[in-house]
Amino acid sequence: MTGGNESCTAGPTSMSYLTCLTYILEEWTGVEDIGDYLSYAFYILWLLFPLVVVVVLPGVIVILFSASILWLHIYKRKNEIKEAYSHDVWIGAREVLATLWDGHGRLWHGYELHGMENIPQGPGLLVFYHGATPVDYIYFSARLHIMKKRRCSVVADHFVFRLPGFRILTEVFGVIHGPKEACVRTLEEGHLLAIAPGGVREALFSDEMYTILWSDRKGFAQVAIDAKVPIIPMFTQNVREGFRTLGGIKILRSLYERIRLPIVPLYGGFPVKLRTFIGEPIPYEPNMTAEELAAKTKAAVQALIDKHQKIPGNIFRALMERFQRQKKED
Repeated sequence: MTGGNESCTAGPTSMSYLTCLTYILEEWTGVEDIGDYLSYAFYILWLLFPLVVVVVLPGVIVILFSASILWLHIYKRKNEIKEAYSHDVWIGAREVLATLWDGHGRLWHGYELHGMENIPQGPGLLVFYHGATPVDYIYFSARLHIMKKRRCSVVADHFVFRLPGFRILTEVFGVIHGPKEACVRTLEEGHLLAIAPGGVREALFSDEMYTILWSDRKGFAQVAIDAKVPIIPMFTQNVREGFRTLGGIKILRSLYERIRLPIVPLYGGFPVKLRTFIGEPIPYEPNMTAEELAAKTKAAVQALIDKHQKIPGNIFRALMERFQRQKKED
């Protein structure tokens, strides 16, 4: 066997590394023409690459959610006795999960958060553009917890509360589905609250043009007025390039409008650069109507998109931005 390895480099003409590897594998396995089998294996891998893109990469997010849920159940069992002696038994669990998700954001997306100084010390309503998945909000929430030790509740669609195993996540992280009174109460208690007015429709049917799909929604503005808190606009650069949907298929749009369930397939999980930008707060003004405040907020989010997002979005360009430095003025 040693003589075979030496023969790879011995003599006047050295073999290529691939030829040498093939030669060694043939000696070890006793299989002749193993190079043909390797070529076939590489062809199969290339053929299945689209399946990897569609299934495996999004699966990483599913695994992280599952791991988070499992960890919370284990944590709950281990701390049931302490619950009677602690005002918040979930503090340790939140620390662990914030570290887990922030680590994933840093490694997979080089996640950055800009404009943290625009978040008020007291309550405030964060309004953001909804990507195909809310993973950017999760990264933001984790970074906020790590840097400021603050928790931000979020308004989610009712279907989230029907997902198996997700109830414990919604309880621990303050996910609510309304109504307006619950949102106002959260803010009046001094907490931060986040909402994406476009909701599931924007998540599924907006595209690389980053079109805001809020229709004539103004309930979020009325919440801010009733609670007398500022609205803070927020947008994540390249959020549409991380995950894409097949929302351009008309029959899927029609089906969604009929049953109101997120049945549109998505794909991706690409390690694109993600940067969340927090804009300047829109202060509470007692004389401003909900319609005016909603329009002003939409314009503020659109301004963040215009400033920080190249239109149309491009997956390859977003990947390359992992190797570029952000300009100082951003």
